[in-house]
Amino acid sequence: MRGDEVLICQRRPDQPMALQWEFPGGKIEAGESPEEALARELDEELGIRATVGPRVAHIRHNYRHGGAVDLQFFVVHEFAQELKNRIFTQFRWVKLEDLPNYDFLAADRNLIRDLAAGKLL
Repeated sequence: MRGDEVLICQRRPDQPMALQWEFPGGKIEAGESPEEALARELDEELGIRATVGPRVAHIRHNYRHGGAVDLQFFVVHEFAQELKNRIFTQFRWVKLEDLPNYDFLAADRNLIRDLAAGKLL
């Protein structure tokens, strides 16, 4: 987070669910805590060393095509290094109330509604 803004990222055209928006992060590897996984993913995706704060949401989502995801969202207030776009079409800082204006992944949509309404942060 940066004030009342959060960082969102747009998936590449060659990825599943192309060009939809999401929060940075990824899969937990064997032996990692969710916080360690997020710190590693932020380094890999954006070139930053993040201080991972508290978890703000935990979502389980079943997609229509049969896939399922278990998502955990954490707040990051501090990071070192300048952001570098390593894997996304683009990224941007967005005010919480503006989040519903973006086409987010289906698994994120309830979270987006709650963030925009000021219920989580």
